[in-house]
Order: sequence, then structure tokens, then C-alpha cells
Amino acid sequence: MKLKAILLLSFLTIGTIFSQTIQSPSEFLGYEIGTRFTRHHKVVDYFEYVSNTLANVQLEKYGETNENRPLYVSYISSEENIKNLENIRKNNLAQTEILSENTTNKTAIVWLSYNVHGNEASSTEASMLTLYDLVTTKKAWLENTVVILDPCINPDGRDRYVNWYNQVKSTPFDVTQDAKEHNEPWPGGRPNHYLFDLNRDWAWATQVESQQRIKIYNKWMPHIHVDFHEQYINNPYYFAPAAEPFHEIITDWQRDFQTAIGKNHAKYFDKEGWLYFTKESFDLLYPSYGDTYPTFMGAIGMTYEQAGHGMAGLGINTNEGEVLTLKDRAIHHKTTGLSTVEIASQNAEKLNTEFKKFFDNTNLAYKSFVLKNENQDKTNRLKKLLDTHEIKYEYATNGSVKGYNFSNQNDEKFTTSEGDLVIHTNQPKGKMVNVLFEPSAKLADSLTYDITAWSLPYAHGFKAVASKSKVSSSTNATIKSVTNTVDKNAYAYISKWNSLEDATFLGELLKNNIVPRFSEKPFSTNGKSFERGTLIILRNDNRNQDFDLTIVKIANQNNRQLITTSTGFSDAGVDFGSSAVKPINKQKVALLSGEGTSSLSFGEIWHFFETELQYPLTILDSDYFSRVNFSNYDVIILPNGYYSRVLNKNTLDKLSTFVSSGGTLIAIGSALNSFADKNGFALTTKKSDDKDDKSPNLTPYAEQERERVKNLITGAIFKSKVDNTHPLGFGYSDEYFSLKLGGTSYNYLSEGVNVAYFDENSKNISGYAGSKAVKNIPESLLFGEEQKGRGSIIYMVDNPLFRSFWENGKLFLANAVFLLNSDNLNK
Repeated sequence: MKLKAILLLSFLTIGTIFSQTIQSPSEFLGYEIGTRFTRHHKVVDYFEYVSNTLANVQLEKYGETNENRPLYVSYISSEENIKNLENIRKNNLAQTEILSENTTNKTAIVWLSYNVHGNEASSTEASMLTLYDLVTTKKAWLENTVVILDPCINPDGRDRYVNWYNQVKSTPFDVTQDAKEHNEPWPGGRPNHYLFDLNRDWAWATQVESQQRIKIYNKWMPHIHVDFHEQYINNPYYFAPAAEPFHEIITDWQRDFQTAIGKNHAKYFDKEGWLYFTKESFDLLYPSYGDTYPTFMGAIGMTYEQAGHGMAGLGINTNEGEVLTLKDRAIHHKTTGLSTVEIASQNAEKLNTEFKKFFDNTNLAYKSFVLKNENQDKTNRLKKLLDTHEIKYEYATNGSVKGYNFSNQNDEKFTTSEGDLVIHTNQPKGKMVNVLFEPSAKLADSLTYDITAWSLPYAHGFKAVASKSKVSSSTNATIKSVTNTVDKNAYAYISKWNSLEDATFLGELLKNNIVPRFSEKPFSTNGKSFERGTLIILRNDNRNQDFDLTIVKIANQNNRQLITTSTGFSDAGVDFGSSAVKPINKQKVALLSGEGTSSLSFGEIWHFFETELQYPLTILDSDYFSRVNFSNYDVIILPNGYYSRVLNKNTLDKLSTFVSSGGTLIAIGSALNSFADKNGFALTTKKSDDKDDKSPNLTPYAEQERERVKNLITGAIFKSKVDNTHPLGFGYSDEYFSLKLGGTSYNYLSEGVNVAYFDENSKNISGYAGSKAVKNIPESLLFGEEQKGRGSIIYMVDNPLFRSFWENGKLFLANAVFLLNSDNLNK
């Protein structure tokens, strides 16, 4: 008996000593945190080491990036909680009614997310310090708290920054702001592989990092979520409470507890004499941030911002003459991270009580949203997004419902049909449903940090209604599978054209050397009607032995329904030999990148071609763009950007020759500035006739920021007209809701085609638009074609691919690539 007691005592003693002597990050890595940047694989090594050493830490791989770097979360709690981790998770989900178990949870769940922006690199260093302190000196907090720690949300961007910095830094580091090590080259380390801002992608989930993170986030639904960031070098530390506007869905408890957390942080910052600020700059409105998405899912969602960013390196002189070091930045983030866990532990029971209350959705004004299923591809895309967030949906029955009609902004009756999509708000994630689908978010303050409109019916191009009564629906849906078979007697195979999936199908045909055609005019054959843009694949154009097998295989793989006909003689409309049935040749597409281009806009297009259209493109760089032989390409795309150094007169002349020879030049957003008001181009800027613009500025200094926003449009939705008889508008109705991101407007093209435009009655449908900027929108261009010689320039005033979530704009770009000038053989 004594022997057993001695052995037990020895075991406990050894275990205690072992836990106390676990290596710190500095001991494990061989250098002090803050004296160099830690590569991602070494960060993972440290987290694996701690997890393998301690029983109260568990590591889980939840995904991989585009560049094959692993994504991990670490669970940190007491040993007992770790053993009971799955029960804690289920008990917490039961509070939301995601799971139906009748249980309670008293454990606080805190999620800490680091380094969503790759060049805001101090937070990953802080994650290792935070982990070490939690498992050594702060273990008491873990008795009633589970900490979920993601050390690096964006390892591709972080390693891009760290690798660059290590290559160019001086030894010792140079604190001069002008030094090369403080001035990142394009595109910088902030975005992910496809140059997306992952802190704007939580709700839209367009990126693999977001998709995988949201999957594991929804498994847990934490009570607190912190997103660690960095801002510019001269700003003090920022922490909660957030700035106005708060979305109205946010509860009083969520507001108040943010303030309590901020006061807890202030206690530690005051002790050290560190500067900080709260209630400024960072609002809680746009739903796709790392603070708002968790907030709308019931958590206390917060952003913490440390001075630094990609400019700071290991150390830099601020404008105040202080040297800001990586070591200091990491310690500040460690301090707020630990302070968050501390106050969560002190309020674990209250956090659970209020978290459960959040999921009572009885007071939401809108009870159901109904979306017309007129395009199954669009419906499937939206369903995929809802599935990502585990938002439930059902299907309407034949009948009618009264509510807010998204198309005309009136309250009226709306006819429903079987198969229409119905999303109710009386479900666990009903508040998020309300935020994503509401026609217009209530805006308490015009000074916001991001776009102010995002309503999914507009973004996805649906006719929809928002009802204040629950709409009758069922869970039953008819799912049609497509199986095409070979028809050796077919004169032609026919396929519709009204979705991005159709464009992907077309791209696959071209890659397989199939030559399709498209009809510029409606026609009917064998009793079926077909709209403009319909694809016609003629046997006569594809005289090879495997033609039928190839086209049927591609159609089945892409879930496209093929219609066959044994004749080119149409019942009505054009016959298949008409000049209006034009061939589509394989397009060689080039995309401009590099200094001058918006990395975000470039990334959207790059991502669109590689992951959605799945069609090859050649990426060119602005450094040598003027020397490129443009005749090697059929289509050249200029992303949003400022090209005064790139598009000089000689280069513009070369581009004009390219277009006149049959090429298509597509300019997006601010790229239009390079063509507007210049000789040889039809585009002209719409000038303001506001007399106040010419008067002296007598606005008080304190009010000038608010005065300036009168000239801005911060992501607002406007209704436009579409000429859907033009190939650029094929597949669309005669109206399109555009997300307008700036106040610059352009006149209607007097020489060319105004394909989409804002008429004299155009008005702001949703979001903030400054009172001065909005005056220039009516009678202005949205999308237009200037025809030059055998080719054309496509002007896209608004970005049709914005953050890849504005789904209804994507077909416009596909039309521009494939349906304009694609029959030119001798470019």
C-alpha cells in the first residue's frame, strides 16, 4: 500500500514538474519571440509539441490552403474538460437548438483567431505566447473555459510576407520608414493565395480557408470570438467596444459585454502606460467580418488592432519618434488575448445564459423570405451557400404571399410556385438569415468601414419577397438529374445560356476543341423555344469521330441538359445556317497584374477563371505590359486600378490597334479613368453641376469628414436597365441590381452601345449613397461597348465580380469574354 502511495506521489510530482518545465516558444524555437518572424511550419511545430506534451491541449487539423499549408485549431482547457470536449460541444449547440438535446452548458467557449491578414504578422507570434501562458500560469481560468485558438488563418499570405521580409531586411533591422524592409512590393502579404481579403469573406465563403473554417466554427458556435489585426504604425492599440453603426440585430448584452471586456483590457494597458482607443473606426454592420459574422451567430465578436501592419517589420520609427518593435506588438496582443479569457472565465455562466437567449427569434419582423426558382443554377448556388452556414431552407407551394417585393420595393402580393425557395427566420440561425436577406440594413451612422448593402436576393439575381408572416412551405423537393445520351442522327446539340454554369460548360467545350455557336436571335425548333445566347453545337463544325461521345460526356459532367434536333430548319426564328448563329472560337485571354492594378480586383478575376469558369488565362505584369505583343491574345482584361504609369500614350495606341484588329479589351472600375475624356475613346466622365462644389469650404473642421461622405457611395445597390438583345446582356432580364462602390459616373456612350445603364428614374435601393454622389447616377453608364474597327472595348463601371459574392454579375464578364468578337479568326 505504501509502495502504491509512493509511486502515485512520484507520478504526480513528476507530472507537476513536467508541466511547469514545458518549453516556452523561445526555448523551443531557439530565439526570443519578436526578434525574428516565425515561419508557419515552425508555428505548427510548436503547437504540435505542446499538444503532444500536455493532456489539456488538443490539436485538430481542419483544412489546407491553396498552397497546401495546414490549418489548425488548438483546444486548451482543463484536463477534465478536454476529456469531456465532445459533450461540452454538444451541450453548447443544444442551447442554440441546432441539436435537440435537453442539456445545459456552464463552460465558456472563447475562440481566438490570429493573422487573417498575412502581413499583420505579430498576432501569430502572440498566439504562441498566449498558448504558453494559458497552460502554465493561467490554468485556473481553464477550469470553466475552453479556448479554441487558431494561430494563423492565412498562412499563405503570412509566409509571403515573412519570406519577403527575411530576404530584404537589414541586419540589424533598419527603423527608417523609407527602408526597403518597410515597403512591401505588390501584392503584399495581406491577402490569401488568390489575393482575397479573408476578413471580408466570412459570410460569402468564396475561399477555401473560409469554407473550412466556417465548417469547424459551426461545430462549436463559441460565446466569444476575437479577430486579431494590425493597423498603421502611428495608431495606438484598438479594442472593444466597437464604433457605430451597430447592426440593429445586435443585442444590448452583446454591446454591454464588449464594454466590460474593453474595461478589463484597459486595466492592464493602464498599468503599463500603453496607449489605446475604443469606440472609433471599426463598426459592426457588414456581416462578413471576423467580428460581425460571429456576432450575428450569437457570440461577442470583436476586432483587436495593434499598430504595425506590413510596414513595421521587426522595428520601425513612428511619427512620434518611438521605435515600435515586433516584440512589443506581440506582447500587446498576448495581453488582450489573455484578458479576454480571464473575463470569460469570470462570467462563464452569464455568457451561456445570454448566448441561449440570442437564439430566440420570435421578435424578428420578417418571418420568411421567398425566392422565385426561375433559374435552377442560381437556386443551387444559393443553396450551396446556405448549406455552408447550415442555414435551413424549404420549398414553397402554389399560392400567393404578401410582403416586400425586392424588384419594385413595394408591399404587394407575390405569386409562389412549387420549387420556389423559402428561408424562415424561426430557425437557430434566423438572425443571420435576417441580416443576409433583409432588403436594406438600418444605418445608424453614415461613417462606416465597408459596404452598406449586400442583400442576397439582389446579389444572386432573384425575384423575391420578404414576408412578415410565415409562408407555407414543405421540405420536399423534386431533384432532377441530367443524363444525356448519344444521338448519332443529331444535326445539332442545343444548350441554354443563362447562368455561370452554362459558361463553364462552354469553356470546357472549347478546351476540348469542340466548336460551338450561339444564336443572336430567338428561335424555336421541335416545339421548343430558345432565347438569345443559346449554344448550338453543329455536327458540321465538329467533324471528328468522337464528337458525340465527347459532347455528351462534358454535358453530363457539367449537369447540362442537351436538346437534339435532326434539322437546321427552325420552326420560327433564325435557321442554324444564319449569320446570326455565330461560331465561338477558343479565346486566348490575358489579365493584367502588378503595380497599378488593384490586387483585390486582379484576384477576383484570377479566382473566377481558375475556380469557377475553369478556363485558362495568361497573367501579364504591368512592368513589361507595354512590350507585350497584344496580337497574341483575343481578350485583354484590365482590373480595377490606376494606370497613369502603365497606360501611357504609346501603350494606349497599341491597345487601340489590338481592338481595331478584332480584339476585346475589358476595363473594370477605376481602369476606366485611363480611357475617359481622351482622344480616340468614346467614354466621357459625367461632371457634377452642383454649384456648391465651386464655393469656398466653410464647413467646420469637426464636420468635414461627414461633409466628404456626401460625395461617396459606400457599396450601395442601384437598379439598372439592361439591353438583353445585346450579346453582353444575353441570359439576363431587362433589369439588373448593381452594387455601386464609388461616386464616379460616366455619360451614356454616344458612339457605342449602352448595354446596361441607369435611367432618369434610377435611385438608391439599399445602402448608403452620399447626397451629392447620388445626383450623378441617373442617366449614366453601367456596362457599355465601344466598337472600334473589328473589335470592341467593354467598359464596366461597377465591378461585376466584387469579392466573388455578387453572383448575378458574373455572366456579364463571361459574355464579354466569349460572345463578343469571338468569331474573328484573323486577329
